[in-house]
Amino acid sequence: MKKRTLGKSRLEVAPLAFGGNVFGWTIDEKTSFQLLDAFTESGFNLIDTADGYSVWVPGNNGGESETIIGNWLKSRGNRDKVVIATKVGWEIAPNKKGLKRDYIFERVEESLRRLQTDFIDLYQSHVDDASTPFEETLEAYDRLIKAGKVRAIGASNIKADRLKQALETSQQHNLPIYQSLQPEYNLYSRQEFEADLEPLCLEAGIGVINYYALASGFLTGKYRSEEDLNKSQRGGGVKRFLNERGFGILNALDEIAAKHNANPAQVSLAWLMARPSITAPIASATSLEQLEDLTRAAQLELSHEDIAALDQASAY
Repeated sequence: MKKRTLGKSRLEVAPLAFGGNVFGWTIDEKTSFQLLDAFTESGFNLIDTADGYSVWVPGNNGGESETIIGNWLKSRGNRDKVVIATKVGWEIAPNKKGLKRDYIFERVEESLRRLQTDFIDLYQSHVDDASTPFEETLEAYDRLIKAGKVRAIGASNIKADRLKQALETSQQHNLPIYQSLQPEYNLYSRQEFEADLEPLCLEAGIGVINYYALASGFLTGKYRSEEDLNKSQRGGGVKRFLNERGFGILNALDEIAAKHNANPAQVSLAWLMARPSITAPIASATSLEQLEDLTRAAQLELSHEDIAALDQASAY
């Protein structure tokens, strides 16, 4: 499978990332191993997680996803064949959040221990922290890169003006540069990314690994009425898409999927993969059938007419 370079880093990734938020939440370790095996055997290599996954589950403390991935890496002995992306900064507890130097040093060691690895390929600022100067955060990352514990850094959940400030700080102080951005972006949620962030990423050569690539499952087509919202634990987050624009997008997806003998999820991901700014959309699966659906998207080539139809249906 043809790999793509993430930003200006040395990381080469396949055009789809596995979202590790489901590990230790909606699927157990055994199922997680099966899905990770199938994902990598299909030629994909980018696995995205965070130190906060999945703190929202009763009884969890955060780090459950990293622990499962670490156990899998150890049992398979394939660390050199995968790109592990994790994050720091999300609020895990009132006193566990942010991007201050000492906190990053503390959390990276915990992530490395859980992942059972000596280095993290992509270490990302999970959420912008306006209370900490960019220089302090980037100096911490600089030390981690020089120590060989981190290969490249990325940002997530940050506004365009703040990302621009971070890039300027890197240049002014000769500090590491964010090589990737992880924003919310999909066929439905387009405006915020395309208006300001996308032009900046293209200009600066920043790779994009977007989350909610399937709009919490809405773009799979399985939610078409309020009655459908009970189909999964994530159904409640889909209600906001059930409107005229959302149904118009589903209709366009249905038509194009039928033309390619595909399904709406595959077409949605193929639309993202075809966009010049996107390196690899992030999507999750909880079964081998779902995973096979997602990975087939990498083989789906949409025509200019297909892309134009989807652009028109999802115009904001």
